[in-house]
Amino acid sequence: MSFQESPRPSDEEEAFYVQCRAAYLAVFKSSLTNIASKQQLCRALQQAGRNPAHATLNKYWTPRTSKLNFDDFCEILKKEKKTEDTDLMRAFNKMDLNSDGYISHSELEKALTTRGEKMTTEEVNAIFSLADINKDGKLDYAEFCRLFVSTVEQCQTAALERLEANAKLKRQNFGSRSYSPPKSSVSSASSAAAAAAAAQAAAAATLPQPPETDATLKKDSRSSSRPSSARSRRSSLSNSITMTSSSSTKASKIPEPSGLQEWHHSSMKGCFFLEDDGSISSLQYQLHVPQTTNVYLTIQPLSLSHAPDKPSSWMTVDTALFAMAAGETKEDSSLVGFTDSKDKEKYVWKGELHAGTYYLLPFTSGCKLKKRSKKSLSNKPIELIYRTDTGEPDLTRELREVLSDIFEVIDLDGNGLLSLEEYNFFELRTSGEKCDKDAWAVCKENFDMRKNQLTRQGFMELNLMEATEKNGDPADLWVTLEAMGFNRMLELVDACPFQIHVHCEGTQPSIQPLSMDSGPKLQNQALQKSITARTGAKALRGQDNVFVYTYRGEHRISSLIANKTNQKVTVHVNNEQSRNCCSSRGMSVFAVEVPARTKMVCQHILPINERQDWTYNCVETILPCT
Repeated sequence: MSFQESPRPSDEEEAFYVQCRAAYLAVFKSSLTNIASKQQLCRALQQAGRNPAHATLNKYWTPRTSKLNFDDFCEILKKEKKTEDTDLMRAFNKMDLNSDGYISHSELEKALTTRGEKMTTEEVNAIFSLADINKDGKLDYAEFCRLFVSTVEQCQTAALERLEANAKLKRQNFGSRSYSPPKSSVSSASSAAAAAAAAQAAAAATLPQPPETDATLKKDSRSSSRPSSARSRRSSLSNSITMTSSSSTKASKIPEPSGLQEWHHSSMKGCFFLEDDGSISSLQYQLHVPQTTNVYLTIQPLSLSHAPDKPSSWMTVDTALFAMAAGETKEDSSLVGFTDSKDKEKYVWKGELHAGTYYLLPFTSGCKLKKRSKKSLSNKPIELIYRTDTGEPDLTRELREVLSDIFEVIDLDGNGLLSLEEYNFFELRTSGEKCDKDAWAVCKENFDMRKNQLTRQGFMELNLMEATEKNGDPADLWVTLEAMGFNRMLELVDACPFQIHVHCEGTQPSIQPLSMDSGPKLQNQALQKSITARTGAKALRGQDNVFVYTYRGEHRISSLIANKTNQKVTVHVNNEQSRNCCSSRGMSVFAVEVPARTKMVCQHILPINERQDWTYNCVETILPCT
């Protein structure tokens, strides 16, 4: 997003976000705390007056979800409407077989153990004991529904009162301090939990549930809460850097070595994938250099365009490559260099490498590769399968083109064939499973292979077989396509393929892909070192042990916060005075919680329009503790 405009939210929107914060803070001490489990998500939604069934929770907490933040929570509340007493009455009416306004224990047990999200008899007994208000063995469900709605409203009111009571908390809107709930709200909260359990079970057993599909949660800068004025802050630091358009086109470019065509060369492909939680993942690589030599490293987006006049949309995504010398353990690895020079779409590093093994860690800032709105997409997805004249299913031309592009991306060494290792990187990405040697032998018998490697035609045949086995149902194909970054219009929007080239002057390099468990940790280590090694630290005013490092490269600005105190600090970041800039955070004002004695990358900044000057103007402020 551009920092040039910061629209003021309407009163209705502001009220909505206040309610979101109140519900969130009824469960968590801080709105900077992430939701870490499906159970926590359920509790927070109940505090906001929602009654999520398991299918609803599964829609937002998928097998790939590891955390959700406050912005995600707000997006969910926009989509999930509050539970009304009429909805609950409709559900209970279906259980009331004799229509007398009461539900017996046996009627409730039959409904909840045989339909919808089935429960055990013990769970039904526990719910009935809580919901049988009059203790007469029958459930007056009209009274129960009124109690449920009333209790939820009481909890929401109590949460809003707690929020209003703390003026500093309301002003900061970050929830960065702990609180103790008033005693009056405790009984309401426990009643709400009991009511919600019974209501959720009743609704799940009788009401239609939404399909279990992955939900894309768009980050919205309006849900970023912010302090009202910089004047109220104790400790702040202002950074202002103006970058001219020529700085990214002319300054200190690394010239291509003369005679490069004669150097030894090795290359490898890969892809950045934008995950559901907003993080970015990719393969990493191991480079072996047999002897000390001059090296010329490059990384750039890989074009899959079939028309020269229509470049791929992801060609503007920034890329980088960190080279780390491998130590005895991955934690002992040290940063050797990174591609800090840019030539059009190509990012370059030139230097000398000693004989040995190195990790090559691809990186993109997230400024240009981020979740997009789906509003502009047609409601009707492109067809993947059609029926031939004989009635047999076949792949459409559009799907064949996309599968050909996928083949191009997963053919990591670019030899036009898929080895078992290359195919398994694809399988792990799309299904989470690997193909063993026996299964690969079966593929060899049924699909076109050459030198025990799958050809492009064989890859098409394999996907057609899977569609045929499903009688033309494209559901599994869509799972594969979306895992590879394609939307329902077959546009590659959540991924960026890239190409790495390694040129060595005096020896032949070798590269192989890795799938390292410690990959993100190692990359973060390299990224932090690249920032702190190129710039000095500036202490926040009045804080001798909290520092900000601001790296200024040719095309990217990155900042890092180092907290050397023995307690966590919350740093408020304001980019509103920046011009022609986009942030990896996707918003102009936000907060970062930095644990004690920890370094944390704060943000990356890129120009929106590289042909124009851009100004990075950031004020970092420590929010006062109580």
